[in-house]
Amino acid sequence: MDHSPVVRRDLSLAYRLSSVVAFLMAAASLAGLLFSSVAYPSEELRRSFISNDVVNLFIGLPILLGSLWFARRGSLLGLLFWPGALLYTTYNYIAYTVAMLLSWQFVLFLALVLLSVYALYLLLAGLDAAVVQARLKGKVPERFTGGALVVFGILILLLAIGALAPALTGQSQASWAELAARVADLLLVPAWLVCGVLLWRRRALGYLAGVGLLFQASMLFVGLLIFFILQPLVAGVPFPVADFVTVAVMSLICFIPFGLFLRGVAAK
Repeated sequence: MDHSPVVRRDLSLAYRLSSVVAFLMAAASLAGLLFSSVAYPSEELRRSFISNDVVNLFIGLPILLGSLWFARRGSLLGLLFWPGALLYTTYNYIAYTVAMLLSWQFVLFLALVLLSVYALYLLLAGLDAAVVQARLKGKVPERFTGGALVVFGILILLLAIGALAPALTGQSQASWAELAARVADLLLVPAWLVCGVLLWRRRALGYLAGVGLLFQASMLFVGLLIFFILQPLVAGVPFPVADFVTVAVMSLICFIPFGLFLRGVAAK
């Protein structure tokens, strides 16, 4: 077994930036909940983002802080989950940024995206993908999990195109917040597809980023299911049974391979 250190560069700046991201996420979410009429001036925005602020506080923030806590203690899982937590934040606040381009919160949301991306870059540059590959090769289902990431990426790509194309041609009445989420999908699709192919081919970067992307995708599904549960309470709309069941079934695309990959990492 390879006992070489996974961390090859100092990650102090990545820790500090991730901590700033966590603080800003908490501040933005609390502001959205406590001052919703100011933060989200339209009914459409409140319906879309108040529930999401709750999800960010109880899903996004804990997974980021938990990843940081375990990574500081030298946990391989913590180090591998950390990129996924940052990608979760990046995805969410891309949607916020696009949906609120002309608002005063735009700078805060854009700062969250840029800080998350830069922290992610520092983190991946500071980890030794070859060492992660040596530790995990043959112990995780590379082909199954890589294929799942590719299938998930293609599915999200098709859903995003299906939502954006009618809107661009004037054939859809989808809300701007919904379209912003689809823009976030399109921007993250390349990561899922490329990493899935790399993991399928057993390349080093696939091992390093694979579990993080599966973690991010799984948490996005968890967050979306919680969002559906909260909508009737927050927005006063009927519970979307069909959407909830559809998303719950779709989530198995990520939950099953993520569980298998996680078991392989833990067994290592």
